[in-house]
This record gives sequence, structure tokens and C-alpha cells, in this order.
Amino acid sequence: MSEPDPTTAADDRAARDAVRERLIGAWRLVSYTATSTAGETVSPLGPAPYGLIVYTAQGHMSAQLGRGDRPPLRSARLEDAADDELARAAAGYLAYGGPFEVVGPTTVEHHVTTSLFPNWIGRAQVREVGFHGPDLVLRVATPTRLWGADRTAELTWRRLS
Repeated sequence: MSEPDPTTAADDRAARDAVRERLIGAWRLVSYTATSTAGETVSPLGPAPYGLIVYTAQGHMSAQLGRGDRPPLRSARLEDAADDELARAAAGYLAYGGPFEVVGPTTVEHHVTTSLFPNWIGRAQVREVGFHGPDLVLRVATPTRLWGADRTAELTWRRLS
């Protein structure tokens, strides 16, 4: 059995550290699409989604995404809103956060500790990471059942100044 190549391990660590450093900061959502294995593309949060994802130097992340066309609630107070309005508002919004870890030169894991979707709590959300000019691209690479078909999702974020 051969020993691991220390140069390769050091290079991998340096690549992960470089990705981590580039992630740190606040990013606004530019686009969100999901493409089926048959090639059909949908915009899960409509044509004009909004969102914010933040990565901290201390190793935490938080993501908030919403439909740009969500109507305001009739009530000025959240606790006074009707159940059907709250359900519609939640259906057009996604929020989660927790620690993050760059596990490879193109992969980040979000370890979810809080989420609007309770099924994600305690699970890792794995994303492929890419940088294109000023943009951060996060992809769900493995087809997942989304909006009626097996799809891969791609979210493009632009760094906030």
C-alpha cells in the first residue's frame, strides 16, 4: 500500500481554502433554474426571484430565497395573517442556514441547523461551486425530484459590494 502524496493533499487543501475564501461575504440571487433529465428548464421561484446568501469567516451560512411576485399579506402583522395566506407566502420562499464546509475544490456542504423546510434540518445540502466573473454559481449536481421531475438546479449569485 502506498503512502498518500503529501503534495497532492496540500494542493487539495489549498484549493479548498481558496474556494472558502472566495465564498466569504454576501451574495444576491441573480437567477434560479432547474433542468430535468429530459432537458426541460423551469424557474422554481418565477422569472424574477430574489435572495441573499451569506457565508461568514466563522464557518456559517444563511440563504433566503423568494419569488419576486409574492403578494403582501392582508394583515400588517404576521401572527394575524390567515392560514391560507401564510401557506401561499411560505410556498414561494425558502430559508435555511447552518455551518458550511468546503469539502473539495468544487464542492461545498451546507449543514442545515435551521430551515423553513423542517425535513432539511440535520441534513447536508451539497452544492457544486463555480465562479464565473463576478458571479458565484451553486449547483445541485445530482438529479433530485423537484417540481414533478428529476432535475438539477443552478443558482447564480452576485457579490454585494
